Amino acid sequence: MDRGEADNMNADRREMTDTCLIVSGGPTDRKFAAEFVKNRKDPYVIAVDAGLAVCEELGLVPDLAVGDFDTFGLERMEELRKKEGWATDVHKPEKDETDTELAINTAVKLGCDQLVILGATGGRLDHEWSNVHLLKTCLDQNVDACLLDRQNKVFLIAPPGRVFAREEAFGKYVSFIPMTSQVKGITLEGFKYPLKDKSFSIGIEAGRMISNELEEKNAELHFTEGILICMETRDLT
Repeated sequence: MDRGEADNMNADRREMTDTCLIVSGGPTDRKFAAEFVKNRKDPYVIAVDAGLAVCEELGLVPDLAVGDFDTFGLERMEELRKKEGWATDVHKPEKDETDTELAINTAVKLGCDQLVILGATGGRLDHEWSNVHLLKTCLDQNVDACLLDRQNKVFLIAPPGRVFAREEAFGKYVSFIPMTSQVKGITLEGFKYPLKDKSFSIGIEAGRMISNELEEKNAELHFTEGILICMETRDLT
């Protein structure tokens, strides 16, 4: 089944779909993923190449499988598809986009405005950095997207900023890293290490915004220009 057929098969979902879980092909801690999936009900699930193996182990049936399947294998994918009945969007290995990029583009096209992406970190660094930058595509289209693994939640923030609720925090630490050449007017309130109207450039004073913590029930980030990478992180126990 090609891209057009996949879109037609799922056209009736477009109006009701707002959240999408993308299971990418990178390393995924199965215990964490199982707990995460158990506590969620996503209207739409996209498996990306080797992400099919994760879905299979978790008993998670995707709505769509995307990629070139050079890792999972086309024959194995087709056998599973016939058994479970989901749509496919198969591409040649020689292409301009990564498989994860294809999945994100599809989710946005289907009308999803919230994306959670598993299996996008912890493996090859080139893919991981590419996936972080793919979040910019989502930000530009007003799509709330994050990369998630058992230690990290990664997302982008644009001005005017964001409020962080301690009871909703993913982990103990919150770090901010400039994604643009400059980020201006940064003020942190309610954090262990506050800031007042500071500006940062890529590579300059990079440690000033690493491993901060929420001290108040609600902490606030404000800034006037640029884009920040936010990483909510936790130590493994």
